[in-house]
Amino acid sequence: MSTTAPPYTDPALLAPALREHGYALLRPADVCALAGCTPAELAALGASWNTLPPDRFLKDGGRYRRRRHACFVQRGGALTQVAHRAHWQPLEYNALHGGMHRLFDPVEPSTLALPGWGKLLGALGEACAALRPTPAWYVEAHQFRIDTEGGIGRPTPEGAHRDGVDFVAVLLVGRANIKGGETRVFEADGPGGKRFTLLEPWTLLLLDDAAVIHETTPIQPAGPGGHRDTLVLTWRAGAFQGDGAPDA
Repeated sequence: MSTTAPPYTDPALLAPALREHGYALLRPADVCALAGCTPAELAALGASWNTLPPDRFLKDGGRYRRRRHACFVQRGGALTQVAHRAHWQPLEYNALHGGMHRLFDPVEPSTLALPGWGKLLGALGEACAALRPTPAWYVEAHQFRIDTEGGIGRPTPEGAHRDGVDFVAVLLVGRANIKGGETRVFEADGPGGKRFTLLEPWTLLLLDDAAVIHETTPIQPAGPGGHRDTLVLTWRAGAFQGDGAPDA
């Protein structure tokens, strides 16, 4: 496993990179081009991370994570929000929080109404459909803030993992006064891996969830108010995880 500068992908090679390596990494300017939006439209989303409520479900006893959650169904170019629902994963994919129906606070309507939100989710869903056509994508959106008020924040307390979906997008919204937070992507069935640190807001890491596992290392404070904000989006064919699952 090698430590490198971020291994950016030529946006024209997005699909081949996902097929060959299981991931693609796009610069913010390329994310804007893909989504058909301006940098200002993406930047306008960032303020909503300042009002995220605490994650009440952390089983490690930590208080370092804040989040909101929303769900959608995407058919063709149409993205439709569905009734607010709990997030669920099996233990197979999340050894720490699997089997729990976690009902997080919803993404605020004012955030969903911003032009950058719909353009971003719509374009990424179309990119997923080009790779793996399906009648409908079941999409989950997670706003995360990991802070260092308690000393150490853990972006992935469950460790290296898959999410049990088809595709995962991790977008860095911002980071301030922290050290650490290294992204690691491993082959699911091989020895290879990459590690790099996302530094520039609206950098996109897109993952084929069956091909790779991923994690982000803990963060430590490098000044007051240290935090790392991300938007994590998942696309799954067939149904949302948890449909028909027994209660925890």
